[in-house]
Amino acid sequence: MAGGITDTGAGYSRLIGLIYIFNLIVGTGALTMPSAFASAGWLLSLIIVIALAIVSNMTVSFVTEAMGWANAKLRYDAGQAHMPPVNVSRVVDGEDADESRPLLQNGTCDHSTNPCDMTERTELGQMAKMFFNKWGLLAFYLCMVLYLYGDLAIYAAAVPVSLRDVICTYKLPNVTEACNHSLKLTDSDNCWEGRDIDRGQAYRICLTIFFVTGGPFVFFNIQKTKYLQLFTTVMRWLSFGTMVVLAVIRLSKGQGQGHPEAADFSGIPNLFGVCVYSFMCHHSLPSLVTPINNKKGLFRLIGLDFLLILGFYALISFTGIFAFNKLNDLYTLNFLPDPCDSSEPITNVAVIQYFLALFPVFTLSTNFPIISITLRNNLKTMFYKGDSNPFPWVVDRIVFPLGAIIPPFIIAFCTSQVEFLVGVTGSYAGAGIQYVIPAALVYFARKDMNRRAPNLQNPYTSPFKHRAWVWFAYTWATVCMVIVSVNHIITGK
Repeated sequence: MAGGITDTGAGYSRLIGLIYIFNLIVGTGALTMPSAFASAGWLLSLIIVIALAIVSNMTVSFVTEAMGWANAKLRYDAGQAHMPPVNVSRVVDGEDADESRPLLQNGTCDHSTNPCDMTERTELGQMAKMFFNKWGLLAFYLCMVLYLYGDLAIYAAAVPVSLRDVICTYKLPNVTEACNHSLKLTDSDNCWEGRDIDRGQAYRICLTIFFVTGGPFVFFNIQKTKYLQLFTTVMRWLSFGTMVVLAVIRLSKGQGQGHPEAADFSGIPNLFGVCVYSFMCHHSLPSLVTPINNKKGLFRLIGLDFLLILGFYALISFTGIFAFNKLNDLYTLNFLPDPCDSSEPITNVAVIQYFLALFPVFTLSTNFPIISITLRNNLKTMFYKGDSNPFPWVVDRIVFPLGAIIPPFIIAFCTSQVEFLVGVTGSYAGAGIQYVIPAALVYFARKDMNRRAPNLQNPYTSPFKHRAWVWFAYTWATVCMVIVSVNHIITGK
């Protein structure tokens, strides 16, 4: 993520760019969204997810504006740009010096020659090096590394949980009594009838297998992931589409089992973390936005993308909470036969049941090596001191890969609660990446470029350009993290 000007690669249309952003955002978080909706209540959840979508879209515009300023700074540093004419409307910290003037006047640089034109990809880490001091840069990498650790822990737990729930066939002896008391299988229950292995041990066995098969990839580099990403995308939308259709069919037959409350404020903290995690795209935004050939109306199109994502989250969550009486942390596991469900199974086709239950195994396993390598590289960058030969071979090839892969598996070994991991990751490190870092980037980028080129107009200036919006993002992140922390202290979870 660090470095100089990065080659953007082949360009693509706005539609393709928005599809990429959509696919990046809609992932693992969507699988925990129905359970989070059920715990907070359908009406309260809808209000919160709309608010979080709006704030997330705002900070996306902050990152986009900072990318424009970063491109200009690179060009000024390289001597490839000249000071724009003095009659350009000046923006200082997002406020027009003279709002009576039009943004473009005779004599200004047109869009194709504006130094802020995003033709060079500037990753988040690169922009942090441009605009932050050493302490800000350290805080950035610390936040990024913690988020990636949380991401890997989620993956390391979700895959073994899915495998465990598919292979374990033991059922509670007295199904009627268990259902009446809303009991469910625990880690201490047997995995198979007449066997000594319980579900907790089966989970750890699956976790070990996943560690042995997926962990070694962190020691190598994966250069070409096109086909992995294509496979993941096809599997994702086939699974999501199937789940929505099956839930809608059940509801249309009047067989819905869910009766969620309208509001339950105790579920807010977890819902917040899940929603932050589910709207995350900021760390990969430069790689997706920069190659778009025609960036006209970019903010409107990204806003439309967020609106579609919001609609999809509402669709999968509402169909889930009304179709099922109890929701698993991973929504895909609800499509396995449930002995407590008195109605017909949502599907009698075993292939569909197991395909959906194993969906996290298919998709998360392909993403795990990519994220683990990204974490390894970020760890190296965080500890890099600028030497020509920074690390001994053992540290570079052994210590950093193990440092990236072992902590997530330790966390997954200690807990298999995927929704809890998603909530914690989103509530803290995710909030930092989604709210604090974009606000800090755009603030210091405006300040730096105002000193360097006070007359320069950035065509990608955020619609939320007033300085107050930056402070709102800081305040929003702080208040949300305080609420989540207080809840954890009170509930002990």
